[in-house]
Amino acid sequence: MIIESKRIILRNWEDNDVEDLVEGLNNLNVVKWMASVPFPYTEKDAKDFINRTKSADENVKIPLAIVLKENNKVIGGTEITNINRKDGTAGGGIWLNEKYHRNGYGIEAFSSRIKYCFEVLGLRRIENGYFPNNEKSRKMQLKLGYKDEGVRRKRFLCLATNEYVDECVTGLLKEEFVEYNPGSNFYGNS
Repeated sequence: MIIESKRIILRNWEDNDVEDLVEGLNNLNVVKWMASVPFPYTEKDAKDFINRTKSADENVKIPLAIVLKENNKVIGGTEITNINRKDGTAGGGIWLNEKYHRNGYGIEAFSSRIKYCFEVLGLRRIENGYFPNNEKSRKMQLKLGYKDEGVRRKRFLCLATNEYVDECVTGLLKEEFVEYNPGSNFYGNS
């Protein structure tokens, strides 16, 4: 699968992504905001993750690498999870290698993922979240039209910090995304 935007390609994970995956996730400043990523993050962790993505049922979960077009470098990851066609919903998250923060890559990648969910998968609602104090994630989601919906107290055990953390839940309806992104032309696979 390939989802393409101006500067980024979202694609399936590949065996040769191990080095970039370790570079991006062996950083406590990144993984402290993620529930299921250990720290330190090793080559074995990356290989195991990539192998798991190969057996993912794309009717339920679509894990994607975020790749810069200019140099074919993996700078992060995103996924579409808990795909429920009956209810028209899904979830998922995003992370970026800290070296690539503050360039607009995250919002470009997440927006592309959202467009794919609404246009290609035909979903009507996307549910996401963020850990308290992760203002970067919160601001990005609100900029794309997400609404804060509540807090799930001590929802996750963060493997990187070994602490239980709350999840601030957000939701986005298709019409809200279109409203916050006027003139957006939906697109799908390239």
